[in-house]
Amino acid sequence: MRNRIRATLSAATVAAISVSGLALAGPAQAVSPDIVISEVYGGGGNSGATLRQDFIELYNAGSNEVSVDGWSVQYASSTGSTWQVTELAGVIPPGRSYLVGEGFGTGGTVDLPPPDATGTIAMSGSSGKVALVTDAMPLSCGATLGSCSAVPSVRDLVGYGTTASDSETMPTGVALTSITSASRDATGTDTDNNANDFTEDTPTPENCGEDCADVPPPGTEGLFIHDIQGATHTSPFDGEFVVNVPGIVTVVAANRFWMQDPAPDADPATSEGILVFTGAAPAVAVGDSIEVDGTVDEFGFGELTTTEIVGPTVTAADPRGSIAPTVIGPGGRVPPTVVIEDDQFTSFDPRTDGIDFYESLEGMLGQVNDAQVVGPTSGFGEIPVVTSGAGIRTPRGGIVIRPNDFNPERIILDDALIPAGTMPLADVRDTLPGATVGVQDYSFGNFKFLVTAAPTVADGGLQREVTQPATAAQLAIGSMNLENLAATSEPEKFAQLAAIVVGNMRSPDVIAVEEVQDNDGPTNSAITDASLTFETFIAAIAAAGGPTYDYRQIDPVDDQDGGQPGGNIRVGFLFRTDRGLDFVDRLGGDATTAVEVVEINGRTALSISPGRIEPNDPAWEDSRKPLAGEFTYRGQTVFIVANHFNSKGGDDPLFGATQPPVRSSENQRHQQADLVRSFADDLLASDPRARVAVTGDINDFQFSETMRILESTGSLTNLTSTLPVGDQYTFIFEGNSQALDHILLSPSLLEGRFGRPGFFYDIVHVNSEFADQASDHDPLVVRLGIQRCFGRNCASGSSQPA
Repeated sequence: MRNRIRATLSAATVAAISVSGLALAGPAQAVSPDIVISEVYGGGGNSGATLRQDFIELYNAGSNEVSVDGWSVQYASSTGSTWQVTELAGVIPPGRSYLVGEGFGTGGTVDLPPPDATGTIAMSGSSGKVALVTDAMPLSCGATLGSCSAVPSVRDLVGYGTTASDSETMPTGVALTSITSASRDATGTDTDNNANDFTEDTPTPENCGEDCADVPPPGTEGLFIHDIQGATHTSPFDGEFVVNVPGIVTVVAANRFWMQDPAPDADPATSEGILVFTGAAPAVAVGDSIEVDGTVDEFGFGELTTTEIVGPTVTAADPRGSIAPTVIGPGGRVPPTVVIEDDQFTSFDPRTDGIDFYESLEGMLGQVNDAQVVGPTSGFGEIPVVTSGAGIRTPRGGIVIRPNDFNPERIILDDALIPAGTMPLADVRDTLPGATVGVQDYSFGNFKFLVTAAPTVADGGLQREVTQPATAAQLAIGSMNLENLAATSEPEKFAQLAAIVVGNMRSPDVIAVEEVQDNDGPTNSAITDASLTFETFIAAIAAAGGPTYDYRQIDPVDDQDGGQPGGNIRVGFLFRTDRGLDFVDRLGGDATTAVEVVEINGRTALSISPGRIEPNDPAWEDSRKPLAGEFTYRGQTVFIVANHFNSKGGDDPLFGATQPPVRSSENQRHQQADLVRSFADDLLASDPRARVAVTGDINDFQFSETMRILESTGSLTNLTSTLPVGDQYTFIFEGNSQALDHILLSPSLLEGRFGRPGFFYDIVHVNSEFADQASDHDPLVVRLGIQRCFGRNCASGSSQPA
């Protein structure tokens, strides 16, 4: 029998079934010919209650046995239309009751008879709505009288108490208490009028027991775990009832356990472990030798599935035993280091394909020795690690991606089996000395190593980087993702970001900032103004000992630029004017007016400054529009474009069911790259010596098609690719160090004197490697050597406010 709680999670995939010879479903607006809701009680465990638990009782008033496999009872508050679901299973013989136990309270002294189905719904003790539904899809009706009776899958409906917004004709009419239930008469009379059919009295829950249980089908005998798992991602016995599967319990969790065969076969491609889903606290202990009957099931939500045995019957066997964990890494099973999947699942290659390697360990007890941390502890309680022999490593201890290598050797340690909040905080370069033991699992598009105890962290001593300050003849341009900074953000966040600007970035002359929210942050109002956010950040920088910055930005149209709902994130410029830099203001820039390349007094210029690049183009739908600004420094004009391209949200996961992963978000970034590069092309067509810097969160890699488009005409060159491979990262995702933020320069800014480069570029690693982050991105700084202009043709700055 499938567990009710698990089935609630997957209700959208469950359909009502009809079995030959059994009664078929009919809607609630017709009097039910058989199964009705016979009693409802929501006072279990309340003050003054005798019973400890809420319940819903069903009754078969018909003459035929009825299967309720795939059906559900559902509950909504008296005026609500959001329904909680408890799935049913089994049969109800004629003239028999079927008891569904629901939520417990803290009071009461008497248990229900053993329920035939179990849920966790905390029902109202006075008024509410209960529906019997012939599938497990959550209802959305109930706000008005008759709305649920019009739903074909609703077999019976009870509005109990006095305030239920939906019922059959009328609610029962009397508010229940901790010592009263609403019940039909002994024959289950149903006139489709709750007020006539129900009376209020002492609760009398009645169960069915074994007579209502599904008769298990004849099972397949003689199978071992490795037979059930097979050398494949999907069990060859999926959906079959298996009996007497032997194993030793290795891990016990709240509603499931894992077991493993102590006598493995000789094929490393077939896992020797399996998850047994009980739905309630398992009556087993680690080391128990058992045999399990149950149904093989591939459980999952849209990605790869996990092979499980569900609806189990567990029989003890002798003697007790133990399972030695399988070492993952040197001295044991070594994961592939390059390929995740290269054959679209047409062959099973654990030796070469990472996705097959971890599948071959599914459900097995494993051990990682002296794990090396390659990403900080996440908010989900996960730590990505590798073992010795992984590559290519960063000088600071991470592991970088390459065009055809997304590092399948990464192991994601997960805290699902240990108390919440006990996974330690770890940074890149830390280690976990000794053995970290866990069980191999899969969830949310990734293989997870569920640790059985919180590991101990040895501090690797990683320090936040500090870049070099600009010299008197250098212009320093920075880029910084502020991760949803709003005027309402905590003062500690402003202080942390400001300290990075001053102490680590060394107060660049210009900072292109991304993810700046409006003044009321995620509050979904009509406010788009971000002046208070900018001014608070500028004040925090000054308080940290930095210069007083000015800023330029353009408010977006409300709710049109993506990001956190209500936040109206945008890009902007912070700039200092104490080192000879000026911003050239030209009026007319707003959310929908496009900036153009023009000539003013014989010099290449922007029509508006600041100005947005093609803000009405579909490429920027639900995405941040790039902001172009015109600056002057040492008599030279410098054009800077701040960007925040479309995010990677919606792309397939690396270890997902679609191989190779489809990166659907790329299409929009390709269009965005084409527009930004065309703008740079226009600047250089007007002045081949134009000084152009394109910077920001491009949300794509240095080897991506997005970057190829940006660099395709030679107008721009990405500086990330000029760094050593081990330093090419600004972001860490699931342990993969990767570059999403970039600075690109036009040819004149690349050139230096005497054959030397005209730039010094640094990715300042202060965030992505640390569990304590001011932002999830690392900032960038480029120092440009710009020669002073002499004569009448030099650019002059303007500080008139736009």
